[in-house]
Amino acid sequence: MIELKAFYNKGFGWICRHCESKHMAVPAPVRKHSRLMHEGEAESKQLILSIPALAKWADPAHKSLVCPTCEISEVADKS
Repeated sequence: MIELKAFYNKGFGWICRHCESKHMAVPAPVRKHSRLMHEGEAESKQLILSIPALAKWADPAHKSLVCPTCEISEVADKS
C-alpha cells in the first residue's frame, strides 16, 4: 500500500486526513432513511456523501489525488 502524507486508504477510497479530522468534530445529521437513499442513485438533487473527505483522481492517468473540499493534492504514483 502506498503511504501518502495528505491521504490514506482503508480499502474503499482515498480519504483526506485534513478534512476528515475537521468533519469528525461535527456530528453527523440524523437521517430518517438509509444511506442508499442519500447516495448513488438517490432521488434528491443534492448529493450528500457519508464521507465528505473522500478524494478523487486529479488526472485521467490516476497518478495524483485531490480533495474536492479543501483542494489539497498529492502525487499517488510512487514509481
